[in-house]
This record gives sequence, structure tokens and C-alpha cells, in this order.
Amino acid sequence: MSELGYAEAPGGRLAYLRRGDGEPLLLIMGVGGHHRMWSEPFLAALAEDFDVVAFDHRGIGSSARADSEFAIADLSDDAAAVMDHLGWESAHVMGISMGGTVAQDLALRHPDRVRRLVLGCTWGGPGVEEDENVWGPSVALLAQAGESGDLEAAARLMFAANVSPTFAAEPGRFEEFAEVAGSVTVPGPVIMMQMFAAAAFDAGDRLGDLDVPTLVVHGSVDEVILASAGKRLAGLIPGSRLEVFDQVGHLFFWEQPERAATVVASHLLVN
Repeated sequence: MSELGYAEAPGGRLAYLRRGDGEPLLLIMGVGGHHRMWSEPFLAALAEDFDVVAFDHRGIGSSARADSEFAIADLSDDAAAVMDHLGWESAHVMGISMGGTVAQDLALRHPDRVRRLVLGCTWGGPGVEEDENVWGPSVALLAQAGESGDLEAAARLMFAANVSPTFAAEPGRFEEFAEVAGSVTVPGPVIMMQMFAAAAFDAGDRLGDLDVPTLVVHGSVDEVILASAGKRLAGLIPGSRLEVFDQVGHLFFWEQPERAATVVASHLLVN
């Protein structure tokens, strides 16, 4: 059974979806995403083992409006407030893309609140990667989607950016993605504010102090955040493990939800 609720946070009232039973797991979404973007197959698989909560960032859907710029630290404060509302002193945390930077900041500033950490298709910040780019060519497509006034055009740009060419070519995949992506309102200006916040994030000089068991997951053909950035991120976090999904794009959990849920659960459910 799913539960829709609201949590009061520094960014205002934040909407969340809660389902499943088990150890607590907080999901933190990336740029332009919302709770349904985790995909039904992935959420359903996680809900078999976890009490899963996926919340919408400030400015997204029925969460409070975002009228001014914010930083990643502001979003991690929001995440901590959601945990407070739920009565969770600690929880497992999974963040993807921009949400991965939020998860890093939460774990670095509040390590006692994060049991185990999953960082998907994300990076440690521009200060970490001095000799290579973090950003792939599809970042430009996300920016175009944020500035587009045409919902279908924006959905096509987001789809092309977030999945592998092989997955994109499968019949019905775009229609499924477009229905889910368009089911929750995501204002273009909020997408741009999220992108600015993400671009300014840099945890490179702090990651060596991260003392939380961490799994880093990345698709090998991610064209938003390059796979090399995920590899470098894993190398900066003591004791972390890297899992690469071969020939998979940015949203690895969308392309391979069952495998992604299995990999996540195997990391989090450690006796």
C-alpha cells in the first residue's frame, strides 16, 4: 500500500510517497525528477524489502514553490527534515544524479543519520575532476528541456538524455517515460535552479572523511554524468564499491529496475 503525505522542511511543505515495509530507505531524486520518476518496477522491487520514501524537492509537483535560488546544502536540509517528519533517527539513503550530491552532503554533515549510502549516476564536484569533464553532452539536452515551453518536446529531450540509445529504440519506451515524466508538474525555472545548484557542488576535499558504507552505481554509456566521474567518485570514498551497468545510460534503474533493486538491496541489507 502506498501513502502520500507532506513534510514540513526549510524549503516549505514537501510531498512524498511512502510504500513497503522493512528498514527505512530515503530516495533523493535528481534534476527535473519527481517521486514517480523512480519507476514503478524499481519502487515495487525496493518495497519488498524496505520502508521506502521518495519525496519531491522544493518547487516540484505539490511541494512548496521555489521562488529563490538554493544550494545543495539547502536540499540536504530538506531531506533531513523529511526524515524528522517520518520519525527516522537514521535511514539508508539513495540519491541519483543531483540527488546523489544531496545524499553526499547529508552523509557528510549528518553521518549519524545515514546507515548505508547508494550514490547513483553522480559525481563529487568540479573540484575533484580537474583533468576530465564531469558533464556529458546530454546535459545540454536537459537545459533545453528546462527552457522548453512544449511538454512533448521537453519529454523527448529528457528521454534522449537519460537513457541509452538501445533502450530508447525499444517500442513503447518513450510513451511510458513521457506519461510518467508528465504526471507531476516540474517548472522549467526550477530545473534551471537545480542545475545551477548542482554545478556549484564540490565535496572533493571532504569525501575522504566520509565514514558511511557506500555503493557507487553508474551506467557505462551515461551521457549526462560521464561514467569516469562515477569511477573517480568511488575512488575518493574510503571503502566504497563501484558497480557499472554495461551499455546502460543515466537512469540505470529505469532501464534495468530489477537488477538495480537487487544491487541496492544487497548493499543495504547487511547483517
